[in-house]
Amino acid sequence: MIRFRLGLADLASTSFACSALQEAVLSLRMWEHPGHYVEQTPWFRGMRQDFDALEGRGLLLSLVASNRFTPDFLTPRPTTVWPDFQDELAALVATPAAAVRPDLERAFLPHDRVVPAPLAYGFEDPAGLLGRIADALAEYWDRCLAPAWWPRARSVLQADLVYRARMLAEGGADALFADLAHRLHWRDGELSIHWERPLALPRDEIDVDGRGLVLVPTCFARGASTYIDPGETPVITYPARGRATMAENLHPPPAGPALARLLGGPRARLLLLLDEPSSTTELARRLGVTAGAVSQHLRVLHDARLLNRARHGRVVLYARSALGDSLCR
Repeated sequence: MIRFRLGLADLASTSFACSALQEAVLSLRMWEHPGHYVEQTPWFRGMRQDFDALEGRGLLLSLVASNRFTPDFLTPRPTTVWPDFQDELAALVATPAAAVRPDLERAFLPHDRVVPAPLAYGFEDPAGLLGRIADALAEYWDRCLAPAWWPRARSVLQADLVYRARMLAEGGADALFADLAHRLHWRDGELSIHWERPLALPRDEIDVDGRGLVLVPTCFARGASTYIDPGETPVITYPARGRATMAENLHPPPAGPALARLLGGPRARLLLLLDEPSSTTELARRLGVTAGAVSQHLRVLHDARLLNRARHGRVVLYARSALGDSLCR
């Protein structure tokens, strides 16, 4: 168990963020442990050919331990709500050389007893290893994740943040933490992560002490987790709400005759897609039309009270209202 102690100021400054780099790193679990994240299987099955052709494939596979741990330096704490992927890679490359070997040993030695050879070779040149890892992750991102998977995953993560913000506003910290993840428990100013199996960790009690706790949703977790060495920067990763929907409706569903006659074919298909919040860009990609066309249909559906919308930063997310749900039954 890991305990995070939060004072009133720490609780007030607790924030949410999303990390494209974290998702890229944790998604590497799919290639050796696909059964743990079955909702992602259709997406990653479609990427297999591109992944196998990557120049950095072997190095990428070596980054995940057999118990699915990854070294802490691969996922630097987000510094904004939505950090740029290239900026995150730059932060990875800037990892202090002295931190690389300890992070690798903490990730691999307790369970696998050995650091994989592609990584151990970098002990003598940590900066070179960090550069090669960043290059491999950039190639993986550009060829496998960014074209189709990330727009859908980003919508899921955005929808999660909107939902969590509403939970916090309506029910406070008690409601937020009770709903966040099954391993996470909040009581008397202490937020704790309870593991199913004992883990050998450098520390098990952390005072947030003004450093700010960041909560980060992910598509590749089955419960709350934090850094292997949680004393560095207070971060908790938790499973994103709605991630299971990524296995659904990879292609737009056909509208029933009655709904299509009522709304028209394009608006009926759009309404059927919006069982979970999505952005205009994501909807346009899934429907194979322009964002402008989708925006016009969304405006009409919203004016008819068939949709709700919520803004998160510069992105507006749409989802069916209760009236919209009743029409789709």
